[in-house]
Amino acid sequence: MVGEIALSGVGKRYENPQGETVAALYGVDLRIEPGSFVSLIGPSGCGKSTMLRLIAGLIAPDEGTLTLDGARLSKPGSDRGFMFQEHTLFPWLSIYENVAFGLRARGIYHADEVQALLRLVGLEGFEKYYPHQLSGGMCQRAALARALAGRPKVLLLDEPLGALDAFTRMNIQDELLRIWREQRMTMVMVTHDVDEAVYLSDQIVVMTPRPGRITRIVPVKLAHPRARSSDDFLHCRAEVLRLLDFGGVVQEPDYYL
Repeated sequence: MVGEIALSGVGKRYENPQGETVAALYGVDLRIEPGSFVSLIGPSGCGKSTMLRLIAGLIAPDEGTLTLDGARLSKPGSDRGFMFQEHTLFPWLSIYENVAFGLRARGIYHADEVQALLRLVGLEGFEKYYPHQLSGGMCQRAALARALAGRPKVLLLDEPLGALDAFTRMNIQDELLRIWREQRMTMVMVTHDVDEAVYLSDQIVVMTPRPGRITRIVPVKLAHPRARSSDDFLHCRAEVLRLLDFGGVVQEPDYYL
């Protein structure tokens, strides 16, 4: 199985509008097992999306190294698919042509491949539609198909479900799990939703406020499909919330009905 990601001593700094240097990540060490589903969670500005973009090769680290299956990562590659917060579909192209775009650009276009991807994400029959004719959830399905084009080793997801309504979000979470099981690729997701992280992940990487560091890696040893109201699910959820300092204290009421 392929898709092992390793970060060693990774740091990244930015310059703010005032010309000051701001550390987004510092001293990050992380190993992501091939074929696993890992969620990155933490407060806004802790470097989650920065880490994802480093793995994608969209930006370069200031310190440390990143590797995929032992090969150093220094630029984007077809072995990594990326799904953004917004669907970023080309509005002037049909859904079919949006999915086919990357394959055409790389000279590996096959109509059967595009049709298989649309079928995989549940968009068969919508090939000739344009993004403005589809719901937000369907556009995200098309973006997922485009990210999967070429069968990458790793799928990187930067909070792609955050703008969707609750029911659509849960539906696409189940679709992600189905695709993950079928394709057996490595998936790394940025999310602010603790329930989403527990529902999807093998491991949850909990990060500190800036500069981003890993404070704990929480294993999620729950079988799929997962019941969101089970005691084990709620226990894992409570542990992640505690690590994020949102645990709170449950007190017994001083009255009874």
